[in-house]
Amino acid sequence: MPHPAGKCQKAGQSLIKLVFEVEDVESTRNALIKSGVAVGPIHLADSYQFANLKDPAKNSVSISSRALACL
Repeated sequence: MPHPAGKCQKAGQSLIKLVFEVEDVESTRNALIKSGVAVGPIHLADSYQFANLKDPAKNSVSISSRALACL
């Protein structure tokens, strides 16, 4: 799902970030790191987790369990 990017984004940069829904943020993050992808720490928010990363073009991306928390 597209999600508004952080408030610190500047004009000329992408103002959205792609959020990929995953069942298990920790295991997905670990698999990405094992594959050589730099992923930030896991954040806890209300009843879900997320972690941020950049795609090869330096666009903001996130993995999240937010939608599953709403079920």
